[in-house]
Amino acid sequence: MSLFSSISLPISLIPSPNRAKSSNFLRTPPRAVSRSNGAAASLAAKAATENTKTASKKKESKESGSNDRAAVAKAEVKAEETEAEEEEEEEEALNIADNVTQLIGCTPMVYLNKVVEGCVANIAAKLESMEPCRSVKDRIANSMILAAEESGTITPGKITVLVEATTGNTGIGVAFVAATKGYKVIVTMPASVDIEKKIILRAPGAEVVLTDPVKGLKGAQEKAEQISADIPNAYSLQQFDNTVNSKIHFESTGPEIWEDTKGLVDIVVASIGTGGTITGTGNYLKKMNKKIKVIGATPLDRNVPSGDEPGYVPPVLDVGLLDEVLKVGISSGGAAAAAIKITKRPENSGKLIVVIFSSFGERYIRTALFSSIHEEVQKLRVDNHNWITDYFRGS
Repeated sequence: MSLFSSISLPISLIPSPNRAKSSNFLRTPPRAVSRSNGAAASLAAKAATENTKTASKKKESKESGSNDRAAVAKAEVKAEETEAEEEEEEEEALNIADNVTQLIGCTPMVYLNKVVEGCVANIAAKLESMEPCRSVKDRIANSMILAAEESGTITPGKITVLVEATTGNTGIGVAFVAATKGYKVIVTMPASVDIEKKIILRAPGAEVVLTDPVKGLKGAQEKAEQISADIPNAYSLQQFDNTVNSKIHFESTGPEIWEDTKGLVDIVVASIGTGGTITGTGNYLKKMNKKIKVIGATPLDRNVPSGDEPGYVPPVLDVGLLDEVLKVGISSGGAAAAAIKITKRPENSGKLIVVIFSSFGERYIRTALFSSIHEEVQKLRVDNHNWITDYFRGS
């Protein structure tokens, strides 16, 4: 396979049901399709006009009465009016995106029902796991590339290599957006990253460069900087330092939550990675209502980016925005755990807590999140004794 080969990636595209009929559903106007009936009627009107004109000439040659000429003129005007009405009829538009990047954003929200025992508040999850590439990082991948294009730094169609350090989701988003625009992509990542993410990155054609897992993400960032310096026409998106990272959430994620909750959201909970999601979303919601609380969720093995002994603070993260940070776990699962914890507090009784589910659970099948299920599945054997039938019969 040649360098930077591109493989088509089938992706489930699920638009937000509460926005599917909205005029703002697509980022750009949909393609217009003329009505076939209107076109036929227009041709018929033209034919009628021509016939009327021919008949008029013949009649005028035989009759000179002013009444007849007036009748003919009236018929001609009527035919012309009919034709104009058909031409002015509005064209129907198909609700189909021109490309997959137009389906980024406008994700749906849903109440959590099965895991809320003991909770005194309502939890609504914003399903960023329903983005085209199954993570909130689709938003920043697309927006960072668009911003670079608008500034003239990169141009679609020209030989440009996008370089990004990632642990998976941002790189996947960049690879898929780049594939739609014709850019080549190199992602650097610790060798310890799950093989599933590496496969997904390769599918749309990204080149994957592995780095020393002991150095973690910092080692991947250093490698990305080296590659960007060594390769002509390379451009590094730098998600950890790129202000577009939080800007897109201020412009889209925050407003979407405000709109879908009718402004009734009391608390928003989100995982902290680069800090872009919680910073942009939180700033917008606090702008709309300064009483809204913003709570971050971090992995158990990481120092929180606030307090007396803060851990690593990403440049994009607005620490002053945070009302609280909980050490609970990673990604959507961690955010859900944080949301459930705070909804059990008496002071939050009757409130609406919004939690952002940042990615799809299947991305983490090899992690501790699925360890117990993994063990169960490993023990499964061919059913030669109809045990499942006996189990459901209660015998």
